[in-house]
Amino acid sequence: MILVAGIGNLFKGDDAFGTEVAQRLLRRQMPDGVKVVDFGIRSLDLTYALLDGCEAAVLIDTAQRGHPPGTISVIEPDRRLDGAPAPEDLMLEPHDLDPAKVLRLITALGGSCPSIMVVACEPLTFGGEDGSMGLSEPVAAAVDAAIATVEDLIDELLKRKVMSCATQTED
Repeated sequence: MILVAGIGNLFKGDDAFGTEVAQRLLRRQMPDGVKVVDFGIRSLDLTYALLDGCEAAVLIDTAQRGHPPGTISVIEPDRRLDGAPAPEDLMLEPHDLDPAKVLRLITALGGSCPSIMVVACEPLTFGGEDGSMGLSEPVAAAVDAAIATVEDLIDELLKRKVMSCATQTED
């Protein structure tokens, strides 16, 4: 199964980007073997989903990478653990989803999701101390591009899966 996971907090401005993209993807027809879930801030649920036999995952989130707001990036996170992780690097907060901590925990637990990609959007604002609802203009304008990027990644992952199955059959 390919898991497509929207990540974000609706009360923190552009942090809601991943949830908005996931909600829009849920209204589209997905190929067999693709599951879209809006995880919001539920880190434990995402952890369990990634440990539950995923062949690949596409996470959708914001990431501050120094690009103009609304810029879409595809990131393949480094999941190697150099030495034993500190306990605080593996502790998940039930109402705050830190994808890096989720991935470290999955690796430490021996998780086997071989391919994880992140479709990230450069945020403009997280709403300050009081937070805010709604995406900023440049981030809202990037939602359609993110959807297209996710769909392209799904197509690529499905093709890889078909190629892998064909290679295994020939052996």
